[in-house]
Amino acid sequence: QVQLVESGGGLVQPGGSLRLSCAASGFIFRIYGMGWYRQAPGQQRELVAHITKTGSTNYADSVKDRFTISRDNAKNTMYLQMNSLKPEDTAVYYCNKERPPFSSWGQGTQVTVSS
Repeated sequence: QVQLVESGGGLVQPGGSLRLSCAASGFIFRIYGMGWYRQAPGQQRELVAHITKTGSTNYADSVKDRFTISRDNAKNTMYLQMNSLKPEDTAVYYCNKERPPFSSWGQGTQVTVSS
């Protein structure tokens, strides 16, 4: 079955950086567009970055020019490099298939941006 395991979150000061990783298994990773989603307290989950199976990328306006999504199909792994982090980036970050996502979600990784 689909398994998605996110890691790399943590507490960082404003302006700092983090790199998230997503280990995928249970499906043919290389044939799907994938995305990073986030959910802040009291808010709906939103797609912030996605990458096609061939590597084309797209970003939400709120993270454009600060976040970089990438993937390694040989390792069934996806990454999110987050730079110039802001307090409003605080959320639980999840990886999943690009919309529509799989019904199964990982546990997510908490990112907290605070001084």
